Amino acid sequence: MRDVLPWREPVPLDGTMGEPRARGRFGEYGGRYAPESLVEACREVDEAFREAWADPGFRGALARLLAVHAGRPTPLTPARRLSEALGVQLYLKREDLTHTGSHKINNVLGQALLATRMGRRRLIAETGAGQHGVATATAAALLGLEATVFMGERDIERQALNVFRMRMLGAEVVPVTTGSRTLKDATSEAMRHWVGATGDSHYCIGSVVGPDPYPWMVREFQRVIGDEARGQCAAELRTGVPDYVIACVGGGSNAAGTFAGFADTPARLVGVEAEGGAGAARGRLGVLHGCRSLFLQDDDGQITEPHSIAAGLDYPGVGPEHAHLRDLGRARYVTVTDDEAVGAAVRLARTEGIVPALESAHALAWVIRAAGGGDLPAGSTVLMTLSGRGDKDVSTLKELL
Repeated sequence: MRDVLPWREPVPLDGTMGEPRARGRFGEYGGRYAPESLVEACREVDEAFREAWADPGFRGALARLLAVHAGRPTPLTPARRLSEALGVQLYLKREDLTHTGSHKINNVLGQALLATRMGRRRLIAETGAGQHGVATATAAALLGLEATVFMGERDIERQALNVFRMRMLGAEVVPVTTGSRTLKDATSEAMRHWVGATGDSHYCIGSVVGPDPYPWMVREFQRVIGDEARGQCAAELRTGVPDYVIACVGGGSNAAGTFAGFADTPARLVGVEAEGGAGAARGRLGVLHGCRSLFLQDDDGQITEPHSIAAGLDYPGVGPEHAHLRDLGRARYVTVTDDEAVGAAVRLARTEGIVPALESAHALAWVIRAAGGGDLPAGSTVLMTLSGRGDKDVSTLKELL
């Protein structure tokens, strides 16, 4: 299947991934479309984050936690055998090697510290693949907080290992039985729960979605990926900057964090979505979960159900900043199928000894396809964020292989 959007010339845009405009806007996207009962809570989070992010003490505490608890910096790994086979130079930013096994811990440690600073004693979270839920439960245990995680019943079934991990860490896992019983519905339930718990709880959104300030705040907590990778590429690559920067996109937090490190460079930015959940590639303007962005919709404007073998990509839209980057032509958003993702996961395992999360395998599947089809010219340098490890997907893969 051909990719949906053609290339435009990459234009380095200083400030493209800076602070959003007034009312949390990225171009025409973003905003704070929240129930009246949550408007004040969002304002408090906004004020607290701005104050904390300007405080060297807060930044230092977060940096220490990321180093001694999460295991940062994560390495930049050359995929030597796969690179030789594809005819490109592929480097993997190894978020799978963080504590808890994915990039989610970067954002959660930041929000958990912020919650403590605000005097909140409980974290509320949604999760699809379970990695954000595990990270939230981990941070809560570390900082002495309670944690309540909403998870779709379907995702509970296919991510049983992560459900056990959350409960072992002391979190309450609440099954969501409405709708598609996946990430969209878990997010809706978590936001509804927050309405009645704003006094003592902080909603720890796991991606660059939701009402302002969450898309910006989560991207800033995930920026550590791109900033680290930028420095590592400068030391590793002759050109200092890769030709292409690739990441998978559901809501889009690992991609936003990665892209933030390269938005002002000539690197081409590529977000890879699931074929059945392509909000950026095929979505239309709408409002969901507190923000204006691109969502899969029917002719009546109703949100349609997405599908992906990767639970973390099983979301009907994309974060507002990604929609803005798409419109600017600064980033390109493409899709791959379930079968392509499974094939890519197997290929990485057998060439590099790395079993990736199925979410990350989508990004790799596009690299493999593009290298074979000419979208990645021979000899190109490619940085791909490996957002998580595949332990959680072993049962799914075992059924298919």
